[in-house]
Amino acid sequence: MSSRVTRLAPSPTGALHLGNLRTFLINWALARRGGWRIIMRIEDLDSPRVKPGAADELLDTLRWVDLDWDGPVLVQSQEMEPCREAMRSLAGRGLVYPCELSRTEIEAAASAPHGREGELRFPSSLRPAARPGGFADDRTNWRFVVPDRIVEFEDGFAGRIARRPAIECGDFVVWTKRGQAAYQLAVVVDDARQGVTDVIRGDDLVDSAARQILLIEALQLSPQPRYVHVPLVVGPDGRRLAKRHGDTRVAQYRALGAAPERLIGLMGFWSGVIPRRALLSISEFRDAFDLATLPRGPITFTSEDDQWLRQR
Repeated sequence: MSSRVTRLAPSPTGALHLGNLRTFLINWALARRGGWRIIMRIEDLDSPRVKPGAADELLDTLRWVDLDWDGPVLVQSQEMEPCREAMRSLAGRGLVYPCELSRTEIEAAASAPHGREGELRFPSSLRPAARPGGFADDRTNWRFVVPDRIVEFEDGFAGRIARRPAIECGDFVVWTKRGQAAYQLAVVVDDARQGVTDVIRGDDLVDSAARQILLIEALQLSPQPRYVHVPLVVGPDGRRLAKRHGDTRVAQYRALGAAPERLIGLMGFWSGVIPRRALLSISEFRDAFDLATLPRGPITFTSEDDQWLRQR
């Protein structure tokens, strides 16, 4: 086994849908072909949206398609002390600050325009004049001081990517008033301490990569992971596959009697592994998958795809 490590990081805020499964299969195939270690990490910090039993259902669904990982399942919320230590480091150097402004108050600020794709941007003009020298109050939101510069990185699929987080999002939240690390900080801290070298995920998280690189640099973590961002599966309206497109849960097709090979066959068709929909085992997907032949744009889930999955 090589020294490279990747992670599958589902969030238990709902059931696994077809788009999730495709990304996980691509991640798994690259890892198993390369002899990387695979960590399974449940990212459950978005506690208001976490659904009881969702994590167990996700894991059961992945096992059903014969997708495996190495070692025990890790649960993000059970290990918060490393994130607290990171916050103490950032606060001690004045790189974060508490912020109780509501979304309405931020929107009302004259200098708070929206960033990329309508995302609310938190401008530097709203930063407090003074910042605390320590991390004492863990029951308020804390924001990271985003430097105004371009962040560049080489993506293993998309190539050279450049982002400017100061314009796209501004100072983003790294700690929440629930007393937990926010997504960006938790991912960076956990990837570093778990030895993750390769991050494969959907291209809706390209902007997050730039923000995470800023945190990696601020926390002086190394090495920076290699990133591969793959196109998403979308509905007929071009938006990311979700409930609005009907029931696209893997569990639904499983309940209807679809075999794992039927779902993997659709994933293989979507991923350039086979030229048309056909039954495919997970080992056949692994052996044939190649990033070079992965379609460059988003994949549209169609009624023909749905009909294929409903066959016995």
